[in-house]
Amino acid sequence: MTVKERYRQVIEWFKTAMPVAETELRYENPFQLLVAVILSAQCTDKRVNMITPPLFEAFPTPEAMAAATQDDIYEYIKSVSYPNNKARNLLGAARMLVEEFGGEMPSDMDDLIKLPGVGRKTANVMLAVVWGKAAMAVDTHVFRVSERIGLTTNSKNPLQTEKQLCKYIPEDIIPLAHHWLILHGRYVCKARRPDCLNCGLTGVCRYYRRENKEKTNNEI
Repeated sequence: MTVKERYRQVIEWFKTAMPVAETELRYENPFQLLVAVILSAQCTDKRVNMITPPLFEAFPTPEAMAAATQDDIYEYIKSVSYPNNKARNLLGAARMLVEEFGGEMPSDMDDLIKLPGVGRKTANVMLAVVWGKAAMAVDTHVFRVSERIGLTTNSKNPLQTEKQLCKYIPEDIIPLAHHWLILHGRYVCKARRPDCLNCGLTGVCRYYRRENKEKTNNEI
């Protein structure tokens, strides 16, 4: 099977099995999404969604958060991973939004990654979700699932994965494909024990073929 054929079959399956796919983070505007994504690093979306309602009520705008202290923010987010670092980054990002961007969320990669706590992955989430741009955010789920299925080959880091995926996935569905891979990795192709029995991609999956070949060889 060629790489293009694998991509074609994977995309067709997702279009049928998961026609609607979107972030599970709850937000009402770009600023809230940025805050939620920063908080979600090495933390579950479920935990983030538990703490953001009171956080957003207390600091509904970049201006409101910029006027707070790091300790103020910390009190709302102390149950997430690395709360001190995230409180510092949220405060710094809010102040930069106010001071350098007039309180508006920038819409390009170079400006987004200037914000404290915002790396390429977070910037790509903002570009894809808020503006529908052809940006592929690679988290641990996307990295793992892409390599297992065979959409990427010998990818050493998220940037390599991003480039390989964007080479073969049509631009207009890249934002949707990002969520396909995340949700598939979160609920089916799990890190420790992929649920291959309930996966519709076994016919094209490199991992599944390799695992079953090894089992067959061991039984001989």
